Amino acid sequence: MTRYVQLLLILLLGVGLGFWVARLDVTTRPDAGAISEKKPLYFRHPMNPQVTSTTPTKDEMGMDYVAVYAEQPTATESSPKSGKVLYYRHPMGAADTSPVPKKDEMGMDYLPVYEGEQSTLGLVQISPEKIQKLGVTTATVTKRTLARSIRALGGIQVDERRVHAVTPRFEGWIQRLYVNAMGQTVKRGQPLLEIYSPELLTAQQEYLIARQGQQSLQQASAQAQDTAARLAENALQRLHYWGIAPAQLRRLQTTGKPLDALPLLSPVNGAVLEKPAIEGMRFMPGELLFRIADLSTVWLLAEVFEQDIGGIKPGQTVQVHINAYPERLFSGKVGFIYPTLATETRTVKVRVELANTEGLLKPGLYGSVTLAIQAEGDTRLAIPDSAVIDSGVRQVVLLQKDEGHFEPRAVKLGQKADGYYEVLEGLVAGDVLVTRANFLIDAESNLKSALDGFDNHNAAAAQATPEVPPQHQHEGR
Repeated sequence: MTRYVQLLLILLLGVGLGFWVARLDVTTRPDAGAISEKKPLYFRHPMNPQVTSTTPTKDEMGMDYVAVYAEQPTATESSPKSGKVLYYRHPMGAADTSPVPKKDEMGMDYLPVYEGEQSTLGLVQISPEKIQKLGVTTATVTKRTLARSIRALGGIQVDERRVHAVTPRFEGWIQRLYVNAMGQTVKRGQPLLEIYSPELLTAQQEYLIARQGQQSLQQASAQAQDTAARLAENALQRLHYWGIAPAQLRRLQTTGKPLDALPLLSPVNGAVLEKPAIEGMRFMPGELLFRIADLSTVWLLAEVFEQDIGGIKPGQTVQVHINAYPERLFSGKVGFIYPTLATETRTVKVRVELANTEGLLKPGLYGSVTLAIQAEGDTRLAIPDSAVIDSGVRQVVLLQKDEGHFEPRAVKLGQKADGYYEVLEGLVAGDVLVTRANFLIDAESNLKSALDGFDNHNAAAAQATPEVPPQHQHEGR
């Protein structure tokens, strides 16, 4: 029993000693309780110190407002900049300055630029090692001839000026058809068909009667001979107007016998595109019997986009590729630019005339035309298109000032040709631009400008914030 009492006393003594040591540790650290009991003065927006709240809340992106304590150090403890203010710059690094204080489109104050600071303002500094790792390459701004080539698609078509229609000028019947298939090649003067016409037979007989009368009146008066000669001439001219070939008229004059069946001849060399004529059919004056096209010259109608049409001129030489002959290159000339634009495709038709002496260019073949477009004038100040950072609103290039220092420069660009942009404003000949890794340098420049802008803006806001803030805009939800 005595041993049990001793063990109990030892246990009680250990517990009491531990409690005394813990209490002693608390009394020797009075700041611990103070820190845990310290209350914030207010809560500020994590990205905009001008917006505060008296209670904990979140911003529109779900970020917690930052607590501000009475003894919290501010950025004003750092040595402020001094000197004469030259101008005010955009807080996010945009190429915009102001001679007087102002705010940007987001309500942020423009930042002052002091004397001695403008030499490095807006420059991006990169070490030579990092330049080598990024693979930065540069090019010099020079003048060059801006020429570019555009490629337009199109198809081979018949030259409309070389299409001929075979239509009789009298009524008749087709007794025999010599050309009886579409696409058949014919020669000029080749018989196409043989026709019979009572009107034609009557006209021949009238001519023969008039000629006989002229011969019988050789002993008559001069007036009678003149009348008979005019009648024979009018009858012969009537046959000529009906399209009877001169050889057939000479045969009529020589033999003195009318032709019962008269052949109708092809007016040109070409191919038969249409053949409504059928052997034995009756035809009326003006009815189409054949449509023949001369294919010694053909057209290629190319569809050119509206932004390229301004550089095309009639008469310029073009190169044509035909899909059916990939190994061949055909040469032609721009013959006509059509005056209308297709609203569905935003293209204008351009007619290219091609010689077809070999007969390879058949209507309906598909191909493309390459047109060389050269800017007006001799040379233009130009830069590679890879040097341009285009935001859609403005174009910026990175100008190399010296080794490791780069300056963003806004430029105004003109037309583009063969991988180069024409420079209208912002650069001069001899400037050195970054042509590779410029997007990486631009990203680093924007990040640095944004961080500097936030730091300076937060410092100015902290300096202007009183110990007990007034009622600011409250965004708590």
